[in-house]
Amino acid sequence: MNEARRSAAALEVRGLDVYYGHSHALQGVDLSLDAGVFSVVGRNGMGKTTLCKAIMGLVPVRGGSIRVRGEDITRRPPAHIARLGVGYVPQGRRLWRSLSVDEHLRLAGGMRAGAWTVERIYETFPRLAERKDHGGGQLSGGEQQMLAISRALVTNPQLLIMDEPTEGLAPVIVAQVEEMLLRLGDDDDIAVLVIEQNIGVATAVSRNVAIMVNGRINRIIDSARLAADRELQQRLLGVGLHAELTPDLDVPAAGAEAKAAPQHAHPNRPIRIYISNPTSPTRWSQPAPIARIEAAARTLSTQVARLDETAPRKREPVTSQSLGPPVVLVVGTLDTKGTELRFIRDIISGSGLRTRLVDVSTSGKQATCDVSAQEIALNHGRGGSAVFGPDRGVAVTAMADAFANWIRRQGNIAGVISAGGSGAASLVAPGMRTLSVGVPKLIISSVASGDVGPYVGPADITMMHSVTDVQGLNSISRAVLSNGANAIAGMVKARLDHREARERAASAGLPAVGITMFGVTTPAVQKIAADLRADFECLVFHATGVGGCSMEKLVESGQLAGVIDLTTTEICDLLMGGVFPATDDRFGAIIRTRVPYVGSVGALDMVNFGAPDTILERYRNRKFHVHNPQVTLMRTTAEENERMGRWIGERLNQMDGPVRFFLPEGGVSALGARGQPFWDPEADAALFRALEHTVRQTGNRELIRVKQNINDPEFASTIVSAFRTLFGRAGARRRVVR
Repeated sequence: MNEARRSAAALEVRGLDVYYGHSHALQGVDLSLDAGVFSVVGRNGMGKTTLCKAIMGLVPVRGGSIRVRGEDITRRPPAHIARLGVGYVPQGRRLWRSLSVDEHLRLAGGMRAGAWTVERIYETFPRLAERKDHGGGQLSGGEQQMLAISRALVTNPQLLIMDEPTEGLAPVIVAQVEEMLLRLGDDDDIAVLVIEQNIGVATAVSRNVAIMVNGRINRIIDSARLAADRELQQRLLGVGLHAELTPDLDVPAAGAEAKAAPQHAHPNRPIRIYISNPTSPTRWSQPAPIARIEAAARTLSTQVARLDETAPRKREPVTSQSLGPPVVLVVGTLDTKGTELRFIRDIISGSGLRTRLVDVSTSGKQATCDVSAQEIALNHGRGGSAVFGPDRGVAVTAMADAFANWIRRQGNIAGVISAGGSGAASLVAPGMRTLSVGVPKLIISSVASGDVGPYVGPADITMMHSVTDVQGLNSISRAVLSNGANAIAGMVKARLDHREARERAASAGLPAVGITMFGVTTPAVQKIAADLRADFECLVFHATGVGGCSMEKLVESGQLAGVIDLTTTEICDLLMGGVFPATDDRFGAIIRTRVPYVGSVGALDMVNFGAPDTILERYRNRKFHVHNPQVTLMRTTAEENERMGRWIGERLNQMDGPVRFFLPEGGVSALGARGQPFWDPEADAALFRALEHTVRQTGNRELIRVKQNINDPEFASTIVSAFRTLFGRAGARRRVVR
């Protein structure tokens, strides 16, 4: 590109007029973008999408001009505009359902030479690489948006136009798109025009934000000022005011160079960051209540960061509150359980431990505490607006997600305690489950006398029955809450007192390996553990659904150095409706951590049910084996095995660490050996074929057939040898249990 064109504005729109019939959709729009990311916000029906389409030549322009890098593209055909270097991510993604991910990218690639290649796309978006052979209609919403963005990037545009890139996406995907926009803003070769309704995203990714009202750019304002001024957001984006808006004296008019907004006289005072449109606004939206906006606002302890002209803005990592002595979190809904939680807090503090009172209530009411509900809510992917809504069920789920995200970022947690009913337990338990095994976790609740599995999950959460409801202090509740407070204090103190000695012992300890076992694979696991015992600490997990989850939780927290997943039977129950199912995230921790993984198909020949009269009607004519009066096993068919093989194979393909997966041709369980009730070579062969057809084998990922039954000593020796090869001899790696 010559210097004259390179120095010209990436986009310059002057006096743009667009009509739909007699309706004047764009009315003299003026807009200029030199470099980086520039956001345009406004409600639905204000002309934002029409602006995108006009730039791309998709709607006729009645008047005005559009220039890209100094070249006039007004009224040019869309294909010509694209070849000149304008990329477009349309609202709604507009993918072809019948074309695969790879076909989308190959079709768009090659239009212009540049740094963005299909290979770079796959490196940037590993998920697309995993789904490269899937059709557009088979992708999730987040994956479709990744593909739509990638399809535009692979054309190597000078100007990228993105229309509502976060619309309809899950919070975690919104955050990923926001991160990408920030990275693109640092790329000198690409300027980005973002059309957004999400004020939080718009103000985060660009220095200046244009407000679009009734087909006009009403004004351009510094994003930091817009984010920090609730009244200004309501004035500029409020319902019923758009026809009367006039430029403020202290706000630059449309087209003018936006200057940094003046800050408070005391720059170190806290500043509130607001999002006044917690849901996507339209012409007919009602204003969000002030209380809800205030509840969702974020407080910054220093002045709002601003994009400097000479230093591209970077996303700062979230600061982990890991400094200072260990702290016990007292967590709950302070709007209804404040008295009880403060009672617990005072007992723990009286024992000499440092505490923090954390509010996770969803009412939006302010409460005196160390960490407010509003601060917790901001850790949700969509911010506080996702938490403080009219639907209590949705609000509780969102707050639980926000608390889990918040607690992951804390580095000095010595223990966590909560008290309340089922709602409070649902709010706090997911966050507790993110903590490492060994960190004391206690929930005092009226639900503790029933099925606590949904709350505890794979974690070491202790649940104490409150006897009476947690509602006021009385002779019973004082005794129970006091016992709980002293229990958590005792657990924390014991753990802190012995931590130094434990860490010294751990430094000389053995690396831990997780092994999955079922009754019908016990001989194999016993021999494997015996052969490894001198060099590894072998932790055996019962493959009953929770067992696999518990093992993967330890993998995720770095407490297992490798895995011998001999018994993957939980997949049977997941896919066929048995009583010991895995979760959909089975193998997820292995994928994310890349620990050495040796696996097999142990007990995939059986689905677990309860007593015979509990078996589902559709299975009544199948082959069964009564293990005991309360456990009935059903033999899997060839068709079911093929389905399981594909499911497991797709997960193995996502593992980037060292993987060896073994297929025992002599049977996958004790019951599946020759002469035993579940011996069925054809069904096993269907499983093996499905795995071999699905798994993409590489030097790092191999399927290996073995002649023996899974419980034969030779098979166990083969597993041990493979694991030692992947992991390295004793002393080569030292990841130990803490």
